[in-house]
Amino acid sequence: MTLQERIERALAEVRPYLESDGGGIELVRIEPPRVYVRLLGACQDCSVKHTTMKLGVENSIRSHAPEIEEVVALDYGA
Repeated sequence: MTLQERIERALAEVRPYLESDGGGIELVRIEPPRVYVRLLGACQDCSVKHTTMKLGVENSIRSHAPEIEEVVALDYGA
């Protein structure tokens, strides 16, 4: 399985939780050892955005792609 496929699988695991709160996530680009994502909908301005990234998104990505050292959340339009 490619790196992108593993990252997409990781995002698919957290997507239902984000969607249940009116949000979402999209993969913007992969530049190992970093992955760039964009939080969507309610997640853009959520007060727990940092916690969502650290506990949910980063942990899921690292479990599927341990070579990824950092997950960067881009602002919409970036």
